[in-house]
Amino acid sequence: MRRENELAEWVVRSEVDIETGGEDESREHLLSIPATEEKVTHAKISIQGLDRFSDEGVRILMSVSLQIGAGQIVGIIGPSGSGKSTILRAINRLWEPPSGTIFVDGEDITKQSVVSVRRRCGMLFQTPTLFDGTVAENIRYGPSLAGEKLTDKRVEELLKAADLDPTFGSKSVIGLSVGQAQRVALARTLANEPEILLLDEPTSALDPVSTKHIEESVLDLNRNRGLTVVFVSHSLEQVRRLADVVCLVANGEVLEVLKPSDLANATHPVVREYMAAAS
Repeated sequence: MRRENELAEWVVRSEVDIETGGEDESREHLLSIPATEEKVTHAKISIQGLDRFSDEGVRILMSVSLQIGAGQIVGIIGPSGSGKSTILRAINRLWEPPSGTIFVDGEDITKQSVVSVRRRCGMLFQTPTLFDGTVAENIRYGPSLAGEKLTDKRVEELLKAADLDPTFGSKSVIGLSVGQAQRVALARTLANEPEILLLDEPTSALDPVSTKHIEESVLDLNRNRGLTVVFVSHSLEQVRRLADVVCLVANGEVLEVLKPSDLANATHPVVREYMAAAS
């Protein structure tokens, strides 16, 4: 039992530390995300020829290249097992990408400390993981690692940013709904003041009301703070509600990049098959 408890604690701390802190095979998939008219962008995230292989040597990502503009919301969709989350996790260095493949503001993330990368690129997972204790204690965890103690007022501001009541901080995390826990996890991620928010299917386990709360928080953070957001989703409706542009991924390749309004005009046969099945 002691071993199980230690393992459970290690898993929680690991996930919290991550939060905090064409058909032509020769085609180069260097796709620039089109800038939306209302947002002036530069390349916040640059992915250049990113490959990923399994332990058995199976290729998971195939020379993925993308230019994501600052302040944009980018949705990544595609079949299960296509490499969507693998792309997301490389940006956060949950797995170590090769040197010279991922840049944030022109800086190679492999040349920076993992802690600094994860503080700049906050990540929210499908299932929230919280420590025992109060909501406020969870939110204060990340900054405390850097020797910073958040004031009660700052905790209240973070709760409000995550669409929770500012007085929620004194509550125990025990008994929280999944939707409430996910919003606490969002507030905890925001406590590190990230420039980029990475969302790996953050609402897939939530009811429609909780999903609406998370989506509204993401849109507000993008509008008010200029956060660059990259999210993975299986919901075409969610992509249409949130994304400025959509990246369509299949078999480890970025096949098309479109505006949500142009999804019906996708031309790649694999993408068209996926769109037909998902509609």
